[in-house]
Amino acid sequence: MTFDVALQHPRPFAPAAAAFPPGALKSASLRNQPGKAIAAIALPLENSFASLPPDFYTRLMPTPLPAPYLVGISAPAARLIGLDPAQVDDDTVAVLAGSRVPERAQPVAAVYSGHQFGVWAGQLGDGRAMLLGDVATAEGPMELQWKGAGMTPYSRMGDGRAVLRSSIREFLCSEAMHALGIPTTRALSVAGSDQGVVRETIETAAVVIRMAPTFIRFGSFEHWFHRNNEGNLRILADYVIDRFYPALRDEDNPYAALLEEVTRRTARMIAHWQSVGFMHGVMNTDNMSILGQTLDYGPFGFMEAFNAQHICNHSDHQGRYSYAMQPQIGHWNCYALAQALVPLIGEVEETQAALDVYQGEFATTVDRLLHAKLGLNQLPEQADADRALLDSLFGILQANHADFTLFFRRLSGLQAGSNAGDEPLRDLFIDRPAFDAWAQQYRTRLLLEGSVDAERKAAMNAVNPKYVLRNYLAQGAIDKAQQKDFSEVARLLQVLQSPFDEQPENEQYAALPPDWAAELEVSCSS
Repeated sequence: MTFDVALQHPRPFAPAAAAFPPGALKSASLRNQPGKAIAAIALPLENSFASLPPDFYTRLMPTPLPAPYLVGISAPAARLIGLDPAQVDDDTVAVLAGSRVPERAQPVAAVYSGHQFGVWAGQLGDGRAMLLGDVATAEGPMELQWKGAGMTPYSRMGDGRAVLRSSIREFLCSEAMHALGIPTTRALSVAGSDQGVVRETIETAAVVIRMAPTFIRFGSFEHWFHRNNEGNLRILADYVIDRFYPALRDEDNPYAALLEEVTRRTARMIAHWQSVGFMHGVMNTDNMSILGQTLDYGPFGFMEAFNAQHICNHSDHQGRYSYAMQPQIGHWNCYALAQALVPLIGEVEETQAALDVYQGEFATTVDRLLHAKLGLNQLPEQADADRALLDSLFGILQANHADFTLFFRRLSGLQAGSNAGDEPLRDLFIDRPAFDAWAQQYRTRLLLEGSVDAERKAAMNAVNPKYVLRNYLAQGAIDKAQQKDFSEVARLLQVLQSPFDEQPENEQYAALPPDWAAELEVSCSS
């Protein structure tokens, strides 16, 4: 079945040479770049990450974005950190664009390493991201990070900029995933500029402000392990435990407990991805959050015509990060993190035991989510039969390339005792008799537990979204934004912030993609 985890233990990794010579991190400085601290927004910033030793980051200032303008702002994200989205003036936009720096900010770019497409890439780091600091919120401390604010010592021949199209995609998808209830970083805003940026063509620059409790990732730990620096490895692990997992400090082996908890969270996160058809596209270890949150929205996609082997990243020539591979790669990445933590955990057996929770956590979470999507109760005596029912379902979805989101949303309208309302569902299938046969099995299962149509429909519509960020919808908003019309960014954001509601006035956003959408390609180049 598509949601199975075919687990393979990675081979031991050999440390690679650092991308920067020893001491480069300490000596690198961008202090001659323009920009100075001013009171543009009175954000009550603290600087927890910047309290770590200087080996972990480089202090620097952003490169101002000339003549910035606001492209979009998330009202819920703004209110979370105490900003009024209705009171955005020129000074505020300047801060959102990285052209001005709040007085209490201490911008830093973090260093980390990682495996990219399964290959050790050595030192990486925030090549176009800078951390402002963290703000206390009702949900706990929230770090703010510019993405696209200029070069850093980790830019690796890049310009440190982000382009408008990818910035809009990240902004919209971050908030859409949050509304879907999936662990994720947030996005506060997008600011644009007419400054040209060279990619495949000349595009315009933009800056996203991202929000998360922390942007520490698996690669942050790999960096110190591969440099044989157990001291900094321990400092980082202690910081993460004390700040984000304080209950683990009382465990017999807090570092093993940390690995186990991160492994659990990662398994649950990917199970949620699979349940809504989300594909990350670049599951490198430097893109895996230590909190189990969806991090770094690049060439992502939501499943449309179902194909378990679908690859949403045009740069992923081998299909390593296809939809079907995501569960296995999540586990592979946890092994990479585990190897980095072995010097602290001490025992290989304890390390393995912490990793062993992945498969069970993923399977349990997927089982719960799929039962909810089908409106079924989890009955122990029906476990085998339910698995067969699900296998059969994904088989006919695959064979017919039925639209993933529309199928599960329309399934809520199926009646347990009649096929009178089946046409909207049948229309998604070329082989309608195959669907009819499956639907009969499904009805039998519904009747077995005495399912009530109206109650089941309400429950299913609360977990099966009607609206997701399809690529063609994002492209429509991008096309208008490139003409300085940001109305579609705002409207699409509003639709995606209520993905389970019917929203009859926005019905067109739930339609099947047009034929031209099949030609859209997204890569790592932005």
